[in-house]
Parts: sequence; structure tokens; C-alpha cells
Amino acid sequence: MDIGTKIRAIRNRKKITIAQMSEGTGLSKGFISNVENNNTSPSINTLNTIASFLGVPLPYLLLEKKQHMHVVRKDSRRKSTFNDLKIEHLTSKGGLRMMMVEFPPGTTIGEPHAHEGEECHLVLEGKILAEQGEDSILVEAGDSFSWNASVPHFVKNIGDEKAVVLISIYSDTELMDVL
Repeated sequence: MDIGTKIRAIRNRKKITIAQMSEGTGLSKGFISNVENNNTSPSINTLNTIASFLGVPLPYLLLEKKQHMHVVRKDSRRKSTFNDLKIEHLTSKGGLRMMMVEFPPGTTIGEPHAHEGEECHLVLEGKILAEQGEDSILVEAGDSFSWNASVPHFVKNIGDEKAVVLISIYSDTELMDVL
């Protein structure tokens, strides 16, 4: 783990000197320097003191680089199509994926289908028919719904205009593209 480099970066970004940090934490300047150079591994209590002084949560100091925030810029999103649906893959983290799906009038996801995981939907534009098992509901812009995806489900644009739906899918295992 490269905790020291992260501590130094935060300290420098906040324009805090080692002397100021030493005074604020009660840790010696030499110790702080050794921590920042990854020459010593501080205890959790010491890391907590440093985190408090720097105004960051302790767990942030313990994250590995690959666990940090991941940004996907609008013009870098992966796009695909499925049954005339336009899909923008917004982001993913572990077993969680988020996408924006555009349904032209009358289009569906296809036949009712099921897969592992949970789904949450937010209708951004249009009118959608959502069915899961024996349940059927009409939803419009601003409405949201969720379901256990292991029960067969179906979504269709029943309006005269395109419908846009924000969909988040969570699964304990990595799913191949559901859409």
C-alpha cells in the first residue's frame, strides 16, 4: 500500500507544511517524513490522527488506487444497441452497472427474461410498461421501479415519443451484458 504518498499529496494539496502537521498531530516531523516516504508503517491510531488532521476519512487513506473514484466522461461512454434500443454504458463498479437506455416508440427489451441480480429503474422521459411475473405497471417520467431480476421481466415503450430509462443492475457475480 502506498499510504505515505497519498498522505503527502493530501497535505500538499491543502498547502500544509510538515511542521504544521507535526504541531497539529503531535507527531514528530521526522516520523511524518518517514510515513510519507513509506519508510514506516503507522498504526491505525496514528493513521486516524493523521486522517482527522487532514480532514479525510480514515478508510480513504487505506484505499488502493484501483478502489478510488472512477470517472467516465460523457464522450467516452461505451455505446451499444439491442433490439433497436440505444444503450449508453455509464459506469460500473464491482457487481454494479449503470446504463441509460433509449426506447424508440413501441420497442421492448424482447421477450420476458431473467438473470441474476437486482435492478433499479428511473424513467427520465416517456411512458413505459414494466412487467415482472404477474405484476404490470405503467410508469412515466420521474417514476422509478425495482425488482429481483431472477423473476422474468419485460419493459416496453408504450408512448408515442422515445422513452429514456436509467437502469442500475447489481449482481454478486459479474454479468455478461444483459442489454
